[in-house]
Amino acid sequence: MADKTITYDIFPDGLGFYANCAGNHVGEITFVRVGIDKMIIDHTSVIENYRNAHVGLNLVRCAANLARTQRRKVITMCPFASAMFSRFPEFDDVRFLHTR
Repeated sequence: MADKTITYDIFPDGLGFYANCAGNHVGEITFVRVGIDKMIIDHTSVIENYRNAHVGLNLVRCAANLARTQRRKVITMCPFASAMFSRFPEFDDVRFLHTR
């Protein structure tokens, strides 16, 4: 795993990202858009062998970066995404409600 590149690609419908490594699907994050200025991250999953490779965090970063480009705030309903938003201040600018 350590010598293989992980790529992140947006879903064809634009409502999530896949993490891929050597042609294999190793993780995903999904979200829904709410109105013109919000998105809800509702699911993040990473296969067990990749859970310590920051794949989940990078998927959350992909969603946050998309929110930034679309000028949206993010609501985290997914427990993993919510934990990442609480742990890393890099997400403060896109967080819908600041709870720090």
